[in-house]
Amino acid sequence: MSKAMKLGAGSILVGVVVLGLKLVAWVMTGSVALLSDALESTVNVATAVAALVAIHYAARPADANHPYGHHKAELFSAILEGVMIILAALLILKQSYEGLMAPRVLEAPIAGILVNAAASALNGFWAYVLVGQGRRHRSPALVADGKHLWSDVISSVVVALGVLLALETGWAWADPALAGLVALNILWSGWKVMSQSLSGLLDESLSDEVLTQVRQVIALEAVGAVEAHDLRTRAAGPATFIEFHLVVRGEVTVAEAHEMCDRVEAALKRLIEGCVITIHVEPEHKAKHAGIVVL
Repeated sequence: MSKAMKLGAGSILVGVVVLGLKLVAWVMTGSVALLSDALESTVNVATAVAALVAIHYAARPADANHPYGHHKAELFSAILEGVMIILAALLILKQSYEGLMAPRVLEAPIAGILVNAAASALNGFWAYVLVGQGRRHRSPALVADGKHLWSDVISSVVVALGVLLALETGWAWADPALAGLVALNILWSGWKVMSQSLSGLLDESLSDEVLTQVRQVIALEAVGAVEAHDLRTRAAGPATFIEFHLVVRGEVTVAEAHEMCDRVEAALKRLIEGCVITIHVEPEHKAKHAGIVVL
């Protein structure tokens, strides 16, 4: 089992434990805000399952029907997570409205808050692990899952403050009102997850910073060439695709041109692990006198 798969399985386990703790906190207090927090955790479990399935599918090698691999499966998972986050937020808004219409006195709030705090601490730790490891392994599904958990931690802190406010002031409406604020924060989180994933599905190019590094590598390593132009890049989940035209002088042999390409490819793969590179070699009269000047 790959590292990403192990992290995906770990997310399911953590999600179930956190959901159980938050449900206990809600039962102990009767807080609408704590119920909203628990409802969001049900989404955490569902999206963790979806992320694990997507990671497993994305790891499949390329085949006749998918010659570029299955990497974008993780992006679909991240979009699904964004949709489910938004649905959870709408459900919480409904609970908030009902709580505002019929406020209720909280029971055993301190004990419930402590149980919820334990769940939030576990969530925070796992979110840190997922975002860090997801970026390291270039896994959009893990990063999206981690960012979602971060929003859950923030929501839990706001919920705890709302319960304490209701307890200290006797304002029963404060509890459902804070649940509504939590829902708005979750809506924003869901939108961010969806928009970032859609960029990947639309074959957005690499960041300007990485593109600059790619150009530098080509300029330094393609010794003997004239220029490189029509550089195009895209990211598909954990995979990165780079393609460009390399112009060589007419007297350069096929073997020499091939050696240049091998040298450039090796350097680019050191820069971006596992990237897929396509180089189209052209004769000197095809030069555009624009793009990357080889040093």
